[in-house]
Amino acid sequence: MTTGKLQAHKTSAGLTIWLTGLSGAGKSTLAALLTDRLREQGQAVEWLDGDELRRSLGRGLGFSREDRFENIRRAVYLAGMLNRHGVITVVSVISPYAEMRSYARQELPGFVEIYVDCPLPVCEARDVKGLYAKARSGELPAFTGISDPYEAPADPELTLHTAERTPEQCMEELISWLTEHRLYRL
Repeated sequence: MTTGKLQAHKTSAGLTIWLTGLSGAGKSTLAALLTDRLREQGQAVEWLDGDELRRSLGRGLGFSREDRFENIRRAVYLAGMLNRHGVITVVSVISPYAEMRSYARQELPGFVEIYVDCPLPVCEARDVKGLYAKARSGELPAFTGISDPYEAPADPELTLHTAERTPEQCMEELISWLTEHRLYRL
């Protein structure tokens, strides 16, 4: 016998909160804070991190435009599966091309694009892995923001300026936006 609550859960659509921005902009930091907050509030939530996705599902993919798009297709597929089960999915991936984010928006009915905006010099200063230095020296070809473009979102649902505000302030702004747009309730 199926309860009303179970039926509602099975038919409810999830939400995908897609955090895009340069490497070092603060996407993963915000995703971790947001995921923790949503879990504390009893929400079913999963976080798909770009680095983890590449290690687990993107093995063998390089950084060509085609390989980057394939990585995004896999993230979108996984987010869609989670969404079908009512799970809020937080995705933190660079997703440098507008075409990639447009694809995600078309495939995921509950797609919310959050632009994690941070100036390149600040991202470089935050780079603990030294990736920007390697990209500038030519060791890392096709590095987003240096030798490969990042197409900033033209019309995201929300832009968070992480060079001007703390991660906690940005996360509160995001929670407020989600609440105001009735996508999340405290």
